[in-house]
Amino acid sequence: MKALIITYYWPPAGGSGVQRWLKFVKYLQDFDVEPVVYTIANPKYPILDDTLEDEVPKNIEILRQPIWEPNNFLSFLKKEKSQSAGFLNPNPGFLGKIMQYIRANYFIPDARKFWVKPSVSYLENYIQKNNISVVITSGPPHSMHLIGLQLKEKLKIKWISDFRDPWTDIDYFHQLPLTKKSKAAHFRLEKEVLEKSDAVLVVGETMKENFLKFNNNIHVITNGFDTDFTAHSKVTLDRRFTLTHIGMMNSDRNPRLLWKVLAEICAENSEFKSDLKINLVGKVAPQVKNELQLLDKHILDFIPYLPHSEVRAYQQKSQMLLLVVNNVPSAKGILTGKIFEYLEAKRPILAIAPTDGDAAAIINATISGFVIGFEDETNLKKVILSNYQVFKKQALHVASINIQQYHRKALTKKLATIIKSI
Repeated sequence: MKALIITYYWPPAGGSGVQRWLKFVKYLQDFDVEPVVYTIANPKYPILDDTLEDEVPKNIEILRQPIWEPNNFLSFLKKEKSQSAGFLNPNPGFLGKIMQYIRANYFIPDARKFWVKPSVSYLENYIQKNNISVVITSGPPHSMHLIGLQLKEKLKIKWISDFRDPWTDIDYFHQLPLTKKSKAAHFRLEKEVLEKSDAVLVVGETMKENFLKFNNNIHVITNGFDTDFTAHSKVTLDRRFTLTHIGMMNSDRNPRLLWKVLAEICAENSEFKSDLKINLVGKVAPQVKNELQLLDKHILDFIPYLPHSEVRAYQQKSQMLLLVVNNVPSAKGILTGKIFEYLEAKRPILAIAPTDGDAAAIINATISGFVIGFEDETNLKKVILSNYQVFKKQALHVASINIQQYHRKALTKKLATIIKSI
């Protein structure tokens, strides 16, 4: 059977948004589902990773159509590179505030809305001629779901909506300068997409619970890891006590308590200060860098975006892996993709997150690390010092369990079962 997958992010896009459906497409044919990918023809992604193109199966059909994006024009006016919506500037200035207001209230659900109408026209014709069994849309951007919604209404075709992130519960939604009318439009569209989908995919249990009031055919398929690294014992671990964070760190994901505790320990223990090293791989907001002035410069290493293959090396040699959940109202449901690659790296995870959230549930179930609440200074200091003492004995490791369920192929098997069930 053929599944038409509509996704904005596709190689050569880099970053986290591309990983989920690239990996599903990589393995779907192993489970008797032939993927056809529909994506944009003229991408201007903020992050590029050409190495990911090697993972696209050579025998699948990829459809591309041009998109007009007003973000490109707005960013040109401001003479700065566009940023993802999750990296909103908290101090944008007068022109920046105007641009944020326009983006929030005139491009609903997002600035890719202008791709909906031409895509529906193109795909309506393609679907009728090519025996497509199911349409799958992946968001954000959630305008992809509006393509699926219209195709469902026009052709009565089966449709699965996949939410890599929430819609109105996403971490930055509360930051958007939305009018009451615009907020209402978001909630209305979200409700319509969820109610009319034949099945809904989500990445965590909290999102599933929140969506069940709209649709009872909701399935949790988390993100995952793709490579079994069977020679961890051969990896040479960092000589210093490294804490490594992979991915974007914006102002909402700024672990102020961690920087404070590390600074205090450094002031109390010169040996710890000499051993400590913090690797921040990916984009770091200026506000976070300002907070990091609490720590000496020799402790910090800011590493720009790296190809996905190179990121794994940092994960596997680090003494501990730092996971920070955004401190926002929807924090319990945030389940970043990096957690699963952290699991595969088999290094202890230090998570600053809700202790009753989705991330904590996975870390605790797999015995893969430590979860500390946003304000729990006492336990944070205790965990750091206890792991540092084990590090000094050259014995810092983790004995995680049951992580194979998060391999991308196992997750794709679940997806194929859902596709066939509808």
